[in-house]
Amino acid sequence: MRTSFIAVAALVTILAASASAQEVVEQTIQVAPGGAAGGIQLPGLGMPRQFKTGSGRIRGRVVASDTGGPVRRATVSIAGMDIPNKNAMTDAQGRFEFRDLPSGKFTLNASKAGFVSVQFGQSRPFESGTPIELAEKQFIDNANISMPRGGVISGRIVDEYGDPFPDVYVTAVRLAWMNGRRRMTPSASRSIQTNDLGQYRLYGLPPGEYYVSATSRSGLMEMPMFDMMEIGGVRMGGDAGPSGSVPTSGYAPTYFPGTPNGSEAQKITLAASQEATGVDFALAAVRLAKVSGLVISSDGKPFSGASVSLSPASRDFRGIGGPSGTRTTRDGTFTLNSVPPGDYILQVSALQVVTTTATGGDNNTMVFRSGSIGGSGEQESGSMPLAVAGEDISNLMVTTAKGGTASGRVTFDGPRPQGNIRVSAPPVDTDAPVLAMGGTTLKEDGTFELKGLTGTRLIRVIAPVAWQLKSVKLNGIDITDTGAEFKAGESASGLEVEMTNRTTSVTGTVSGADGAPLKDYTVIIFPEAPELWRLTMNRWVTGQRPDHEGRFKAQNLPAGRYLAVALGYVPQGEWGDPELLDRLKAHAKRFTLDEGGTQTLDLRVVDKY
Repeated sequence: MRTSFIAVAALVTILAASASAQEVVEQTIQVAPGGAAGGIQLPGLGMPRQFKTGSGRIRGRVVASDTGGPVRRATVSIAGMDIPNKNAMTDAQGRFEFRDLPSGKFTLNASKAGFVSVQFGQSRPFESGTPIELAEKQFIDNANISMPRGGVISGRIVDEYGDPFPDVYVTAVRLAWMNGRRRMTPSASRSIQTNDLGQYRLYGLPPGEYYVSATSRSGLMEMPMFDMMEIGGVRMGGDAGPSGSVPTSGYAPTYFPGTPNGSEAQKITLAASQEATGVDFALAAVRLAKVSGLVISSDGKPFSGASVSLSPASRDFRGIGGPSGTRTTRDGTFTLNSVPPGDYILQVSALQVVTTTATGGDNNTMVFRSGSIGGSGEQESGSMPLAVAGEDISNLMVTTAKGGTASGRVTFDGPRPQGNIRVSAPPVDTDAPVLAMGGTTLKEDGTFELKGLTGTRLIRVIAPVAWQLKSVKLNGIDITDTGAEFKAGESASGLEVEMTNRTTSVTGTVSGADGAPLKDYTVIIFPEAPELWRLTMNRWVTGQRPDHEGRFKAQNLPAGRYLAVALGYVPQGEWGDPELLDRLKAHAKRFTLDEGGTQTLDLRVVDKY
């Protein structure tokens, strides 16, 4: 039997990330021998997207910032709401072209090894580019992109004896504002592995301040993707078969100059096109522990096939290296091997990734199923803090719960829009263990039900762009931006979600100190009320770059009183920092935005604040 494992892995990843948390959905597909599954609509992803074509064209040239010469064989990508992402390759003169484009807003991105990946209109590091507004049949032939050469951080990774350490994953990370706080974020440059001499070279880095993180392969626990997979009656992976020895010592994820503690990491400042050499350090040798236990479902039975994972408890360094997880065996037990010392969150999610059955003939029938695997038919989850200090931890017991239920109705102040509409429940605390996002498709009668919810959750609706969220109420109380708390077994019914097609719009231009119009700036729009600055998934604060003609446009802001300020340079996302907004409020222009209203602003760029 021949099977396309690449297709299987890709589908499993998408299902795990996007399938509805409370539904058990099944999709049967045919895979030709040795082939991949093509043209599949995955469950939970909604109706197939309808793409458009037109007669518009965008043409430009990619040049090197330092020499002005052409950047040959650079990849230029175009993205827009009504088109699939497409790539073009520059020719010997650095030229590229996209044809058959419909009217709309598009972004361009250029990338090539050794250069900093940049968007059209981007002139500074970590800055957003500028969109191109294309009219029907319009031809733009000067969408030129200037690419700076990237900086480099290079060095050597060794073990505790000074011997070279090959196959170590090395990443450059930086502090950036994200999801309501400043935290370590991997750079756009890809992670690389050390060679046989322990050497690494991180290239294509924009100028900025970086920390270097290194993780050995032995410090990564891999989730067995096919633990729940059977082909032709043969179980792939799982708890069967022989076992091997597990090392008791290993290496923790380590930051330059050789510390497992991110707060002790040494910063590396990189200028444009600079190469920082000699960033050598040893991985931190630690005693590894084995963590084992039992997962019990809410009905008191061992939970088979549940996902068990560890993530760092530190909010600032969550997701940077470290262990991942495993699955429970048929009797509900689990074992996590080679766990370095540290403070973790142990998370359990009852999510069946994949089951397969095989049939005879030339084609293989694969059945993908996502959702709960407990007898209740509902997804269950649980978590607990865990401190690992180098000694084995056994006999842990984690009991899962079904979580809370949210139900209600979505109303529209006009005819209901066509297409698939989704309702989700993202967490207010973006750093809390989240095992179910709680997404579902809105029913024809406008009702919805979300299950498996824990903690404080927002209610959000994914609808066509012509609509925006107006309010979410529970028992007559507005919870649009504060959310509602959900506990195991508790229900919140009667949620009233109101959508409006009376969308708002703020447009305008920016001039310099001399009154001349500018085409390179960022406008920050934020509410007058400081208590709205720190919200999760903040719909009140936005940063906007101008289009190729120098005009900015912000849409779908809630009605209210606002401040607007124009700055020459703001890194992507930094406008969410409340400390920055507090400094800017004295320099901002005040305005009021009514429901369905529009505002046109003429701003002067602020140089000092």
